[in-house]
Amino acid sequence: MNRVLLLLLFFSTASAGDFDKLFTGSTLRFDYYHSGVSSEEHISLDKIRLEGKWPGGRIKLIDDTNLGKYLFEVIDLKTNRVIYSRGFASIYGEWETTREARRGVWKSIHESQRFPEPKDKVQLVLKKRLNNGSFSEIYSTVIDPKSRFIDRSPLHEYGKVWTLFENGKIENKVDILILGDGYTSKEKKKFHSDVKKLVGVLFDTEPFKSQKKNFNVRAIDIASDRSGISNPRMHFWVNTPLGLSFNAFDSDRYVLSFENEAIREIAANAPYDAIMMVANTRKYGGGGIFNLYATTSSDTEPAAYVFVHEFGHSFAGLADEYYTSSVAYEDFNAPGVEPWEPNATALIDPENLKWKKYTAESTPIPTPWNQEQYDKASYEYQKKRTEMRAKGASESDMEKLFREVKNITEPMLRSEKYFGKVGAFEGAMYRGKGLYRPEADCIMFTRNPDQFCKVCSAGILRVITLYTE
Repeated sequence: MNRVLLLLLFFSTASAGDFDKLFTGSTLRFDYYHSGVSSEEHISLDKIRLEGKWPGGRIKLIDDTNLGKYLFEVIDLKTNRVIYSRGFASIYGEWETTREARRGVWKSIHESQRFPEPKDKVQLVLKKRLNNGSFSEIYSTVIDPKSRFIDRSPLHEYGKVWTLFENGKIENKVDILILGDGYTSKEKKKFHSDVKKLVGVLFDTEPFKSQKKNFNVRAIDIASDRSGISNPRMHFWVNTPLGLSFNAFDSDRYVLSFENEAIREIAANAPYDAIMMVANTRKYGGGGIFNLYATTSSDTEPAAYVFVHEFGHSFAGLADEYYTSSVAYEDFNAPGVEPWEPNATALIDPENLKWKKYTAESTPIPTPWNQEQYDKASYEYQKKRTEMRAKGASESDMEKLFREVKNITEPMLRSEKYFGKVGAFEGAMYRGKGLYRPEADCIMFTRNPDQFCKVCSAGILRVITLYTE
């Protein structure tokens, strides 16, 4: 048995007593800049920041899910043991796959990793996943938690923290924090209403519905000077506390913020394991990055669906299963490389399908489905959608189009011979060929269903246990 496996076994069964020996109970935040191009990247330390009480679990300190493009580790210098780790993805990790990065244009993006404050000196390590699935170190630094260089300044209060529901202590539950952007002080009631509606749909969706007892949900009232968020394609610009904006990576519907430090300083006012940001806008959009945050527009017809879909990305590392929509990425998953996401596979070894235990012996692998018929309908819809956007179609007209395509594709997919069965259906992660998804339809594939497939549900449940066991 190798040393890494021994460490994983030790810390997977660690007790709260071990946590108390190693950590103070507070939270430190490692802020850094991630810079480079598609072929070269660098990490530079910004600062180490003290936050509040550590909100995460105190038993499962080592991440055994094998999720994420990157891995963050905290190593105790006295014993040279990994005492905390988490997999994650990042905005930089997406950006480096874009055409801009491939052209050699440098970019620098601010990122953060949070960890329980150690009592003694530790080594912080960032690793990146290689094509063979292993991780390679890209950065390392040693910090002394007693150092005068740790930023221990008081946190600024940005707004009232309020609770939607609380089912237990923060160290035993998944703590979700909802932040709103583009809501003025006069729109506080609207923010509360939007949050209750969206969170209500999330916890009416399995497996979150049956796992609600394992969650706490809070929100912070943050006032913007002006209603709405920036929309560059419509020449609408507004300074908001969270910096949310459409057109990330020049994708019209992609809502992200590059104001990481501002988000972290605001969020630090409440305990959180996961952040969801709601943009006060009628325009359709959203985004989600694993172990970073998720975003959604508040007022579009499919807002609740987007909220759930994007939380699947940010919380459980689920992949987009669709492939007909335009995206800014180029070779987001390199050909012939097995994706780390739990709900997508390159099917390199069909006999050992990554979700084989959910697949019946009678289901063929790969699993046949009428992809040609679906593609014809979906690509025609995408063409029409692009044309309508170019002509400045209203959100009502766009939502009408959404309903039309659902009326066509939902019965089409439900009529598939292997609908509802777990198999390997070709078409996933922005590629129509060479990548496969677990079921014919899922929340991660289309707007049609109101539930996750079996494989996605299992992936969500596995991450929940990181915080509740």
